[in-house]
Amino acid sequence: MAANALDRHLVVVGFMGAGKSTIGAEVARRLGRQFVDVDREIERTHGPIEEIFSARGEAAFRELEARQLAEARREPPSVIAVGGGAVERPEQLAGPFVVHLEVDVETAWERARESSRPLAQDETEFRHRYELRAPLYDEVAHAKARDADDIVLAAAGIHTESGALQQLERFVEEPAALVTEPVVAGIHGADAQIAFPFAEAHDLPTGEAAKQLAVVERLWRSLRLGRDGTIVALGGGALTDAAGYAASAYLRGIHWIPVPTTLTGQVDAAIGGKTGIDLPEGKNLVGAFHWPSRTVIDPALLDTLPERERKNGLAEVVKTGLLAGEPLWELPEAEMVRRTAAFKAAVCLRDPREHGWRAILNLGHTFAHALEAGARYGIPHGEAVGLGLLAALRLSGIETDMVEEVLAPQPAHVEREIAWEALQRDKKGGRLVLLDAPGKPRPGVELPEEEVRAALDRLIAD
Repeated sequence: MAANALDRHLVVVGFMGAGKSTIGAEVARRLGRQFVDVDREIERTHGPIEEIFSARGEAAFRELEARQLAEARREPPSVIAVGGGAVERPEQLAGPFVVHLEVDVETAWERARESSRPLAQDETEFRHRYELRAPLYDEVAHAKARDADDIVLAAAGIHTESGALQQLERFVEEPAALVTEPVVAGIHGADAQIAFPFAEAHDLPTGEAAKQLAVVERLWRSLRLGRDGTIVALGGGALTDAAGYAASAYLRGIHWIPVPTTLTGQVDAAIGGKTGIDLPEGKNLVGAFHWPSRTVIDPALLDTLPERERKNGLAEVVKTGLLAGEPLWELPEAEMVRRTAAFKAAVCLRDPREHGWRAILNLGHTFAHALEAGARYGIPHGEAVGLGLLAALRLSGIETDMVEEVLAPQPAHVEREIAWEALQRDKKGGRLVLLDAPGKPRPGVELPEEEVRAALDRLIAD
């Protein structure tokens, strides 16, 4: 079964005091799912848990817990927090995606000692149960987490860790094909091949040149994988777009694992299962939704990233910060990557095929794609996004200082009419994503044509 919570219940397990109720509710809000707290549902229908323990014993409580969990699982995919002892009956957790919300025993005791929890009245017994349950959490959980961002990333099948490239054997099984490009292969290819030497190796061109039908066709014709194979895409956003699309169509769809090596890839392009290639008429006009079996993000790979490429990726961080209402770009790099990736992962889990809410991720991109087309793809995507964010903020009536200070976008030399034609033809139907305020996106905005054209013209150098 896939290592994510796409179309599956997300169950949060953990010891007393881990914060399952509070953090689980936050995760549910981000994913747009119902939140079910099993303990609270039991109290709502059967009275206080301490009274159930006192009058009927722990075994009776566990039966109520099992019935309540089974009832919750009959509903559409939800976020479900279960009591700390639910892992003692692991069979009831089979099927959902299970995340262990970790807490150390000292913190757990400090949080639980003043409560009325029946199993938190004796410190010695409390610590004993903690030790007994620790291996049970490892057995039932698909992933571990410390906070809401960790849970969201795990639910999306995303593993974020410095040094993860050297541990790819944990995520890749035979047979597999490593798809990369010359620059990345020269820097990181040896580490990847050492991690899984059994893989076929294939190269695509560097940058947007990878996203051409003829290039993908050559890859399809050279692959020797069967239906049980996995494509591992090691490279930037253009490469993961192309390799992911190749995986979506090859033998009607095989597994793939993006390992993004650029900031753009780690915070945006490799997350959420949108794959695609370009046509002369525009970017990403051919593609598919094909959720990765895993996504492996190694922030340490950014150490070799050229400064201009880092700044390109920073445009996506600023976009996400505007959507979240938080200055994510001010965080230390590894934490910036983790938090930004978690925001996008939550949006994509909430709307996997862009039927609604996921459209907010297009903030600034309608203009960016138009500028790229007008420049015949001669300007980097990140620079185009920075300009697109300027237009979106201006149309939203919001100050542009944060974009100008962080990204310093400069008007682009593009062919105006080609850019305007591309904007009108954009797959988003000419509807824009604007902001009522930072953290309050408004998708599907329709504005007068002359207003949109004027905003585009301001982005173009004379």
